[in-house]
Amino acid sequence: MAAVGRATVRAVKGGKRMIPSRAALVLTQSAIAKIKSLIKEQPEVVGLRVGVKTRGCNGLTYTLDYAKDKAKFDEEVKQDGVKVFIDSKAQLTLLGTEMDYVESKLSSEFVFNNPNIKGTCGCGESFNL
Repeated sequence: MAAVGRATVRAVKGGKRMIPSRAALVLTQSAIAKIKSLIKEQPEVVGLRVGVKTRGCNGLTYTLDYAKDKAKFDEEVKQDGVKVFIDSKAQLTLLGTEMDYVESKLSSEFVFNNPNIKGTCGCGESFNL
C-alpha cells in the first residue's frame, strides 16, 4: 500500500502528561477527523498502520501506511470509530504518545507528541530514544 504522508516528531518537555494507561496511542480529534477522511477515500482500507524505520539523522522515523487488515502482532487502537494499527517494532517507541494532525499555511502533517523521545533532528522527522 502507498504511504499516507509525512509525520513529525515532538519531544514532550516538562512533567508527565496524563495518558490513559491502557492506551498505547491516543488520537486527538483533529487526527481522528483526518484519518476518517483518508479512509473514506479508500474503501478497501480499514485503518492506518504506524511503524518505525531506521532513517534520518537521528536514528528513527515514523511511517504511516494504509492498512487493509491487522497483522499478526500489531497492536490495535480503536478510538471514535477509527482504527490505528501499531506495528510490533513500533509498540515500545509509541507508548504514551499522542497522535495529532496539524495544518498550517505551508504544511499539513501528523505529529507524534512522544514523552519517550530523548532527542530529535532539526527538521523534526527523526528521533532517538
